[in-house]
Amino acid sequence: MTDTNAALPGAPFPADEPFFEALLTPHRSLGHTGFMLIMGALLFSWAVTGAIFLSYGAWPVFGFFGLDVIGLYIAFRLNYRAARAREEVSVSRTALDIRKVAPSGKAEAHHFNPFWARFSVARHSEIGITGMEVEGQGDRVAIGSFLNPDDRESFAAAFSRALSKAKNR
Repeated sequence: MTDTNAALPGAPFPADEPFFEALLTPHRSLGHTGFMLIMGALLFSWAVTGAIFLSYGAWPVFGFFGLDVIGLYIAFRLNYRAARAREEVSVSRTALDIRKVAPSGKAEAHHFNPFWARFSVARHSEIGITGMEVEGQGDRVAIGSFLNPDDRESFAAAFSRALSKAKNR
């Protein structure tokens, strides 16, 4: 006869189940469609202006003017690449896990005991939250550095409640 209340080998305990999970990603206000529209408008204006300069015989301007469009394209692509960064935060009664993923895809994981972890927030009187970090067991990890001030405020409040809940369970 088997005990149905006993934990199965490899099965997670209820205390190990995260009750708070957050995926932090940088905000980008210009989507793919907007990017295509801006690049299309830039290319069109470059072609029209370039054609005018070509008609006057100023052909070097045509090429140099195109360098501006290429420079803007590269700047946008680098910005979108930086937007691939993310941070995954989860809190359970037994673990506080932070996984930071760089735009290149390289990930680093940080594990804390929620009973010993300390969440600290740096504030500025006019801006609001300027930095957040988790500290514990000799490790210190900054989180949410790419968030806007409103998102920092809401994340800090929710994360503080979750950490408090983990300590009081």
